[in-house]
Order: sequence, then C-alpha cells, then structure tokens
Amino acid sequence: MAEHRAENRTVEIVEVGARDGLQNEKVHFSTEQKLTLITRAMDAGLKRLEVASFVHPKLVPQMADAEAVIAGLPDIKDVEYVGLVLNKRGYLRALETRAGNKRGVDEVGCVATASNTFGEKNQGQTRDESVEVSKEIIKLAKRDGIKAQVTISTAFGCPFEGEVSEDVVIDMAKSLAEAEPREIAIADTIGVAAPYRVTRLMTQLKEALPHITWRAHFHNTRNTGIANAWAAYEAGVDVLDSSIAGLGGCPFAPRATGNIGTEDLIYMLDRSDVATGVDLEKAIALSHWIEDILGRPAPAMVAAAGGFPTGQ
Repeated sequence: MAEHRAENRTVEIVEVGARDGLQNEKVHFSTEQKLTLITRAMDAGLKRLEVASFVHPKLVPQMADAEAVIAGLPDIKDVEYVGLVLNKRGYLRALETRAGNKRGVDEVGCVATASNTFGEKNQGQTRDESVEVSKEIIKLAKRDGIKAQVTISTAFGCPFEGEVSEDVVIDMAKSLAEAEPREIAIADTIGVAAPYRVTRLMTQLKEALPHITWRAHFHNTRNTGIANAWAAYEAGVDVLDSSIAGLGGCPFAPRATGNIGTEDLIYMLDRSDVATGVDLEKAIALSHWIEDILGRPAPAMVAAAGGFPTGQ
C-alpha cells in the first residue's frame, strides 16, 4: 500500500448508474429522474458518466428515452457524457444527438463479448462479429470527432458457456487495439471474478499491450466486486466503473446483479489514500434518494453504514 501512496496515483471513476444501473430495474425512472440522478452525481464530483444506451427500446425499455436524456443534460465543460452503442444503428443515433451544433454525447462505448452465446443473446453478434463491429464504430467515431472506447464483456465467465479463456480475451484485446480506442475495459459482466484471476488477466493484458489505457468493470453478484476493483488497481488500472447505490444487472444474463457501488468504491479508495475527487457524503445522499424511488434499500453497503465514524 505504501508503494501506491508514494506513486501519488489517482483513480478516475466512470459512473454508470444512469445506464447500467437502471437498465435492469423493474422501477422505471422518468427522464426527469434520470437527469436529477446525473446532475447530482456531477455535483458529487463525478466527471465521466454513462448516461444512455442506444439500443432498441423493445429490448431494453428502461433506455427508451436516450435522446430525451441527452437533450436535457447541462453543458458543463469538464464533464464527459458517454453513450453505449452496440451496432452501427446505435452509433448513428448517438451521432444524431450532436446534430445542429448540439453538444450530444462526448464519447461512445462499444461492447465486444468474449462469449459467443452471450453475444448472440445480448447484441445479436458472435464474438468475432462484436470485435469487428466495435472496431468499425471506433473508426467512425474518430472520423466524426467523438471519443470511443470498448468493453470486453463476460471476460471472466459466461452464464451460458461457463469458463472464458484468458487467451481469448487477450486475442480480442489485441485485435481491438488496432482501432486505437481511448481505452479497453475488461468487464466481469456476471460477477464471477476473484482477485487472483483479475490480477493475472490484467497483468497479462498490460504486458501484451503496454500502450493501452485499461479500465475495469465489476459486478458484485458474488460479493467479490470491491476486492476485484482493488486487485485491478494494484495491477495498474486507474479507471474503474461503478454505479451509485450499487444498482445494475444485465437483462440478458440470468441472476446477474448490481455493479459495485460508487460509494463503496469511494470509501475503499479514500481510506487507502487514493484520490478520486468525489464527495462520499454527497454520493451517499444520492443513494438514499434513489432508495426512495425504488422503495427498497440500495445494494451498496456504505449507503447503509455511512462513512468512517468521526467520533464524539
């Protein structure tokens, strides 16, 4: 731990609550509620936020108002808005949000899936097809002046195929790197990873592609998410996804539950002397606001326990 303090490293948190956090919720947030969630997250200090998903509304009805959400976002210079796109049609919808000198999305996030079965269920693409589609979108985004990154989903396991080979993930990353994305994220989509495997895979990826910026995305389905996030940090990953209140899940992954909670991640990093620039108390307050809408407690544990006790 002392080594990391000496390095004076910081971690960038990508807040995915408004997209990945809400896409599997039975309680549908209104456009106004989504905008409140996003603006309050920004007020807490989160500066890079996944705000919408440009997918077919029949498949993910919670994201049907993507364009309305984007249109309602404040134009703040030091904040970046990310839209998820799974195919060229989705990319063109994201691009349209910037028409007529509107700000629209600042960045698009693509998804390449390490599992053929999951890819076909989630986005109608095989593994190889998802890689090629992602590379095409990254190239289109660069042409159009939009930042683009890509996530390798089910990188640690698939609900339908079980084990996913590390060699498969590494080969996918090498191919995706050819398109020169802003970063490549490694995602434990169904929450099956453990710290040892996170360290092993991230170490191999960094050795194979030392010039790539890496991001990590963990779900807490089996209560290993926060430990995995720390393992990724110790392996040299400085960008981590999380969802306020620990919301999340994938409509196409059976029994997949929430992302690691933003407030849980902030607490761990703060207490480890790793700077995030995010206000923990404001994140907790936002989590409580979300609980009121959902009518149930948030999965994130720090939302219930609070921050470090200050004493009497």
